[in-house]
Amino acid sequence: MIPNKIQVIVLTGFLGSGKTTLLNRLLTDGVKTAVLINEFGATPIDQDLLQNQDIPMAVLSGGCLCCQIKGTLAPTLKNLWMAWNNTATKPFERIIIETSGVASPEPILDTLLREPWLSKRYRLQQIITTLAIPSAIAQLERHAEARAQMAWADLLLLTHADLADSNEQAELIEYLNIQAPAIPTLTAALDLFEVSALHYVPPAFRRIPDGNALPEHGFRSVSLYLEHTPSWPHLTTVLQTLLINHRDDLVRIKGVVYFPECSTPLAVHAVAGHLYPPVPLPERPNQDRRSRLVLITTSDPERLASALLINLDRGNNKASIRLH
Repeated sequence: MIPNKIQVIVLTGFLGSGKTTLLNRLLTDGVKTAVLINEFGATPIDQDLLQNQDIPMAVLSGGCLCCQIKGTLAPTLKNLWMAWNNTATKPFERIIIETSGVASPEPILDTLLREPWLSKRYRLQQIITTLAIPSAIAQLERHAEARAQMAWADLLLLTHADLADSNEQAELIEYLNIQAPAIPTLTAALDLFEVSALHYVPPAFRRIPDGNALPEHGFRSVSLYLEHTPSWPHLTTVLQTLLINHRDDLVRIKGVVYFPECSTPLAVHAVAGHLYPPVPLPERPNQDRRSRLVLITTSDPERLASALLINLDRGNNKASIRLH
């Protein structure tokens, strides 16, 4: 006899819209949680951005879920259930899947709802899509992945309100009232809002994706490992120059960096041309303290990497590069 199904929450949203910040908030609600993080790019970063590392966690890196879901996600979910079922004290009560920002959630739904073994053991509780208010309309108009993330959502969480004015927020709400009128929306400061606001009763019936292959996306990434990290003011100047010079094709920068003036690592984020202040992270044991940056682009990533390294000064900042 199969016991009660394990609840699954899917967090999706375009690059830089606040998924990991939302995940950090959800992990504070006291429910024991296992986390699956999917990243686009050869160097996984997002797992290091979680404040709580003492949880069951798996990272599916190297691509987007639409590319590798059949070969990686389903077996990972099976292994998690086996570990859960074979212990008297359950290691987790739910699973949260954080998708890549360039992934449509359709393959996740297809796997959870169509795969007989998984559908008997897991229940999809909620799909939350984050939308960054200042950039959401442009992303929805430009990228099919962003539109799919909106269309499959149970809740649209509007983020980055602190970077938007009232007109931008009203314009996005009006846009969503036309494009997704049946999907409830919530505006929240992710670092402050109460996760109880997300309490949700799943629908009795769900649409199932048609299972057809998704079109190939046009995103590419480059990962840089810096042997010597410059000061934050220097890195700020370099990254802002890169964002200005490549505004149309550089869609995301993220990284974990060890600045000479700081004893602990910091998270670096940039999206839609905006560079955010660095965020302190807890010290991670057994890390080599090499700074890592990931650039996601719609153009040639080698060109962006070369521009970045030239401005950082190759002589003082030796780096290795991995393309994807």
